[in-house]
Amino acid sequence: MTDAASRHQPVMLQRCVDLLAPALDRDGAVAIDGTLGMGGHTEAILEQCPRATVVGIDRDTDAIALASERLARFGDRFVAHHAEYDDIAGALALAGVDAADGILLDLGVSSLQIDEAERGFSYAQDAPLDMRMNREDPVTAADLLRDADERELARILREYGEERFAGRIAESIVKRRAEAPLTRTAELTDLVRACIPAASRQPGSNPAKRTFQALRIAVNRELDVLEAAIPAAIEGTRVGGRIVVMAYQSLEDRIVKTAFAAGATASAPPGLPVVPEDDQPYLRLLTRGAEKASAEEAESNPRSKPVRLRAAERIRLTPASRLRRAA
Repeated sequence: MTDAASRHQPVMLQRCVDLLAPALDRDGAVAIDGTLGMGGHTEAILEQCPRATVVGIDRDTDAIALASERLARFGDRFVAHHAEYDDIAGALALAGVDAADGILLDLGVSSLQIDEAERGFSYAQDAPLDMRMNREDPVTAADLLRDADERELARILREYGEERFAGRIAESIVKRRAEAPLTRTAELTDLVRACIPAASRQPGSNPAKRTFQALRIAVNRELDVLEAAIPAAIEGTRVGGRIVVMAYQSLEDRIVKTAFAAGATASAPPGLPVVPEDDQPYLRLLTRGAEKASAEEAESNPRSKPVRLRAAERIRLTPASRLRRAA
């Protein structure tokens, strides 16, 4: 098995550790790395926060195997959990605690999945149209392209890929599959390229990029999982604990921004002389807006270019009344 450390350069590594470390400087501290990947962020947390244990969640068994090998030297300070990253409760149960001191979510597709051509995530290499982060899931990208009707395909491409030519691409997919199903990434890439006028293509960017993003999100239910994961992370963090989230596209970042802003804002009508306890903020924002990778990191690690990092500290328990409103 190839060494994980040599295959992956974690994004904004030191910034993530610096944001989490103040909450992990106590005996028995527990951090949850909700998107373990190849273990780079978890390794840095374990090295720099010696009083902490980390539970690493990943839906990809290949990632868990690689990360577990990489992190074996930390013994029982690292625990792996095969699940989707909204299973914060399961991770807490494994650690034997009711709430975490720090939670990290590094969203999107991992380097492991992109770099292994046979996983079908990349439009740059011909491979089966798979795109499943968890290979135990039943539906592949090829299945989706074969079974979804034209209207649903157009919706997926428009909503998840923000693709201007969603309707044209969906129509072309349906016509093509009447003759033979799309089963290879190269076939899909060629089809999309034929649907997008040359004048509308961005120089240096593959015109299939948005379509592949949309299908990946749909196959893995990424936004549904994220919608569940953010409140689960907030409620699974102790008062004084911290949450760090890195998003790589606007749909993800919008969900994170909305949840953090709601928690950091009083819910009482403006102008009240005293804000009732139930309307007080329960989060404190640790970043001003979304932080980006430095120019130096973006140059050395191109995958860091689109990142948007947001972080918050839990300053009180969420009032029951606000939990009911959110539900």
